[in-house]
Amino acid sequence: MTVYVDSMRAKFGRMIMCHMIGTDETEMHAMAQRIGVRCKWYQGDHYDICLEMRARAVEYGAIEITWRQAGCMHMRRRITGKMGLPRDAERWVKQHIARRRAVVGR
Repeated sequence: MTVYVDSMRAKFGRMIMCHMIGTDETEMHAMAQRIGVRCKWYQGDHYDICLEMRARAVEYGAIEITWRQAGCMHMRRRITGKMGLPRDAERWVKQHIARRRAVVGR
């Protein structure tokens, strides 16, 4: 079970935000509580966190990933129920799209 923080940098007021995702919801919620992130930032499958909280999460063991990896892992979980590993995320999405195109005949 792992918690990840992505490299997204989105402005929200005066803060810069990124995503925190996890392979296990319980562990992700525990990390959020540990770093001081309020539950209202939970978005149903991830947290939006500021860069200060991101740094704390990394100190407590969260793995840094790219924004693209996070998006691909989210897509994979939505389709298969499992996130997979960051290093496989983009390749899995490309293969999934290729398989779908082959079935549709595009």
